[in-house]
Amino acid sequence: MLDDTASAADILAVLVELGDPVRAAGARRFFKTGPGEYAEGDEFVGIRVPELRKLARRLRGLPGDVLAELVSNPLHEARQLALLTLGVNFAARGSDRAHWVNVYRDAVRSGHVDNWDLVDCSAEPILGAFLVDADDYSELLDWASSDDLWERRVGIIGAFAFIRAGRSDAILAVAPSVIDDRRDLIQKAFGWMLRETGKRVDRAVLTDFLDAQAARMGRTALSYAAEHLTSDERSRYRAMR
Repeated sequence: MLDDTASAADILAVLVELGDPVRAAGARRFFKTGPGEYAEGDEFVGIRVPELRKLARRLRGLPGDVLAELVSNPLHEARQLALLTLGVNFAARGSDRAHWVNVYRDAVRSGHVDNWDLVDCSAEPILGAFLVDADDYSELLDWASSDDLWERRVGIIGAFAFIRAGRSDAILAVAPSVIDDRRDLIQKAFGWMLRETGKRVDRAVLTDFLDAQAARMGRTALSYAAEHLTSDERSRYRAMR
């Protein structure tokens, strides 16, 4: 049974054993791994996320060097397991949170957090949570200003930790850096965070933002942001574009 003494090779062997070729083929289509697509060449063995989360809990305490080896592996599930385990380590009582967030930053900068699901399972519970504790979202602005698709998404999704804490300041500060980006995975992330701001923080913050910025927003971001508004409100904001 795997535990925090396992080597990267041991863990990779278990992942291959758990894989399902049919699920792997579906994942390659779903995550756009074909020529010219955003995850071209990404490799899957076909493991469900709940199974990876269960493994991550068993691997709590796995050292940073093993996590770094896993997160740089070509196998998508190895990178996701490393990020999930990193999140478990980060959240553990008494953990060296600054150390674990630096491991995460290195993984992002090295280009290993390179699909939307990898960003979404890690940016908020690791980087975002660390910055909420520090009461400083300025780092998110740096990530959101990057031209790199995945770094920019980290800056957006990292703001979710502030939204969960009842704060809209981080996403509103990030907004000017991302509002004109028409890439689909940025549009969806931005609109999602605005929608969550309206649900979790204050509906008026969302509608005030849309009153001022709907005309400038991309169609996808606006659709996501306004999803839980009334049909009349959605129509009004669409008509502003």
